[in-house]
Amino acid sequence: MHNNVRHILSLSGGKDSAALAIYMRDRVPDMEYIFHDTDKELPETYDYLNRLEAILGKKVTRTTAEQSFDKWLAVFGGMIPSPQRRWCTKYLKIIPFEKYVGNDPVINYVGLRADEHREGYISSKANIKAVHPFWDDGLEYADIIRILEESGLGLPKYTEWGRSRSGCFFCFFQKRIEWVRLKERYPDLFEKAKEYEYANKKNGNPFYWNVTEPLEELEKPERMEKIKQKWAEDRLRARKNPEKKTLVHILGGLEDEEEEREGCLICSL
Repeated sequence: MHNNVRHILSLSGGKDSAALAIYMRDRVPDMEYIFHDTDKELPETYDYLNRLEAILGKKVTRTTAEQSFDKWLAVFGGMIPSPQRRWCTKYLKIIPFEKYVGNDPVINYVGLRADEHREGYISSKANIKAVHPFWDDGLEYADIIRILEESGLGLPKYTEWGRSRSGCFFCFFQKRIEWVRLKERYPDLFEKAKEYEYANKKNGNPFYWNVTEPLEELEKPERMEKIKQKWAEDRLRARKNPEKKTLVHILGGLEDEEEEREGCLICSL
C-alpha cells in the first residue's frame, strides 16, 4: 500500500462532477480525474469530457470494464438493468473504479450539492473515503451553474435537446419525454435500445426500460405526440408557478405522471 493518500474524482459526463472538478482544480493539484466508459454513452458526453480536459489542463483517465455491457447482458440472460437491478452500475462503473483504486488509501470527491438530500455512496471499500465539498461549502444549483459558466464549459450539450442526466443512452432513469427526444435526435440509438428490450424475448419474458411500456409502443406517433403535449403542459404550469419549479423543469421538463427518480451517483453526478 502506498503511504500517500490518492485524491480521485470520478466524472460522469454530467454537470455536477464537472463543476466539482473545476472547483477543486487549484485546491487539490494532484487530483486524479477518472471516467468509467460503458461504451454506451451519448456523443455529447465524450465531447463534454474532452472540453473539460482542456479547462483542467489534465488528462482524464478512462477505464473500461473487463466485460462489455453486451457480455454482461448475456450473463444475465437478457435481463436488462432497472432501478431494482442495477447490475450495469456495479459491473461497468463501481467495479472498474475499485480496480483502478486498488488497495491504496483514497479520498473520493463526490459532487453532491448542498441542496440535495441523498446519500453519497459510490464505493463501500474501507480504503475509500468519500468527501462532499459542495455539501461542506454550502454550494447549491445556482453555484454549480455559475462555476460552469465562468469556466466557459457550460452545461452538457445533451441538455439542449431535453436530456436531464448523464449516463448510457438507454438509462432506465430516463423519463418518457427523454425517450421521445432520443428517438428524434438519435434514432439509431433508440433502435438499439429497443433491441435490448427484446434480448430475452426468446424465453417469453421480455424486459422494458420503462417497466410496463415497450419502446415500440412509446415510439408510435400518437403516443409520442401525447407525451410531448403533456410535457408542454407541465412546462407551462411550472412557469405559472415558479416557486414550484424544479431542476427537471429547468433542464427540459419531464412528465409529472412519473415520479422523479434519483440516478446512480457514479453515473449521473
